[in-house]
Amino acid sequence: MGFIRNAIIGIAIFEGIKYLTKKDVLGTSNFEKIKEQVPEYIEKAKVATEDIRAGRLPQV
Repeated sequence: MGFIRNAIIGIAIFEGIKYLTKKDVLGTSNFEKIKEQVPEYIEKAKVATEDIRAGRLPQV
């Protein structure tokens, strides 16, 4: 049972890495696209944190 579980987890990790590193027609990978959006997500998280600390619902 443990072997099957480990095999499935390994396959899932392999496919996830393969998906993130796959290049599209323009030559950029999905990982690079996500990496470009990180600063935007960080700013949204900061605003949401400030709203929560102020006792308001976050406006995301």
